[in-house]
Amino acid sequence: MTLRITVIGTGYLGATHAACMAELGFEVLGYDIDPDKVATLTAGRVPMYEPGLEELLVRHVAGHEGSTGRLRFTSSVEEVAEFGDVHFVCVNTPQKGGEFAADMSYVDAAVDALAPHLTRPTLVVGKSTVPVGSAARLAARLASLAPVGERAELAWNPEFLREGFAVGDTLHPDRLVVGVRSERAEALLREVYATPVGRGVPFVVTDFATAELVKAAANSFLATKISFINAMAEVCESAGADVVQLSRALSYDERIGGKFLNAGLGFGGGCLPKDIRAFMARAGELGADQALTFLREVDSINMRRRSRMVELAREQCGGGFLGRRVAVLGAAFKPNSDDIRDSPALNVAGQIQLQGAQVAVYDPKAMDNARKMFPGLAYAESALEAARGAHVVLHLTEWQEFREMDPEALGAVVAERRILDGRNVLDPVAWRAAGWTYRALGRPS
Repeated sequence: MTLRITVIGTGYLGATHAACMAELGFEVLGYDIDPDKVATLTAGRVPMYEPGLEELLVRHVAGHEGSTGRLRFTSSVEEVAEFGDVHFVCVNTPQKGGEFAADMSYVDAAVDALAPHLTRPTLVVGKSTVPVGSAARLAARLASLAPVGERAELAWNPEFLREGFAVGDTLHPDRLVVGVRSERAEALLREVYATPVGRGVPFVVTDFATAELVKAAANSFLATKISFINAMAEVCESAGADVVQLSRALSYDERIGGKFLNAGLGFGGGCLPKDIRAFMARAGELGADQALTFLREVDSINMRRRSRMVELAREQCGGGFLGRRVAVLGAAFKPNSDDIRDSPALNVAGQIQLQGAQVAVYDPKAMDNARKMFPGLAYAESALEAARGAHVVLHLTEWQEFREMDPEALGAVVAERRILDGRNVLDPVAWRAAGWTYRALGRPS
């Protein structure tokens, strides 16, 4: 009999996982406590922007013409417990207010809600990013609350999704990591992931703690690599060197590689910043805080990039922002996403506005989210409209639309042809040839 799968939590991770499990051929039931979210997904709409996800949803959500009908959504945890053989927990673990540690309340609530209804052997699989040691605690909690006792097993299967590529990363992952305590749990997860494993995707079986640490370690390494090249950008600015050429030269070393080695405004979003801080907090609790003190500097370098962009913008405005218009191109923390969580672009825009400038923001997909979070900023309907009358233009999210901008067309609407490339992807030769003053982080002026 084919396994039936449930997904608990239908945010970014959960909605993607549910749709992809249906694509792999499973009957899937998604669960969320928010009835509006359930209604939106049932209607075949995705409450966030993720390329390819809405098409996948419509292909499988029951009730839509031509759909497979393999995917449904509900707000009934009783229905979830009755339906599923394998339950994936995909809820959020945000940073706690006022501290670095992860807020585990959503994961705890998901387990507490599901467990009392588990009356037959089942597998609960955590996908959320959690502090090491959480799975062991949750396994004991699950067994104590479930009527079926220890036959309600736990496994941990961390996600490695990149926003903008989440569908592909789920269907064609570069590796699958599962933390298990029994051969049965491993066998069930091998059955769930039979298609990608059959294509040769590595299937790494570990204990709970190692599986939890894989995600924390991976994000910490990526954040460190980004902050390393941004630290080099600081040195380049002082030395008159070019960090883009430096990065290119480093990338040819196969021990280093070029991925995540692009200097610029730094990282943001709902994962890297809060995950490295939670990792530091958990290491402290374990008595291993000295092992991760370097992450404090990684975080500090990342935040300095935002301050440096504000300084450069102030310089381009003649030393002060009062009476100046600033165009900010980008609001999402990265392209191909509408996610504005810890967005460097909006952080910079907000700082500049607080210092007296008139700021106009444009982003191809994140405008609605930005308006809700930063209602005091002005928003434009296009890059040209945002730049109209601007004394300086800030390119802060590397959307393809911005990479392909015509310097002459943009120059026709600005007050002064000054551009700051916060992502080091525009062609300085083309912009300077069109009469623009071009500046970028870590590059000579």
